[in-house]
Amino acid sequence: MYLSNEDKQEIFKKHGKSATDTGSAEGQIALFTKRIEHLTGHLKQNRKDFNTQQALIRMVGKRRSLLDYLKNKDIERYRAIIKELKLRK
Repeated sequence: MYLSNEDKQEIFKKHGKSATDTGSAEGQIALFTKRIEHLTGHLKQNRKDFNTQQALIRMVGKRRSLLDYLKNKDIERYRAIIKELKLRK
């Protein structure tokens, strides 16, 4: 797979509370962002891959719902993760 366990641990260590804290909203959002970037690159080369396109749409929706949850829960953490990952909105 394109994302090894070490890469995932590094993402969670950077954006979550620790490398083993895989359930934090910030860590999950960062992981979804990394996967979305990977799938976007894949779709630029393979325009007719509709299964990947559907998976990408689903993943963007999941990330959006996590961002909405974080926005309602703690607006400062929401603003920090948006700024850190350079997301629009």
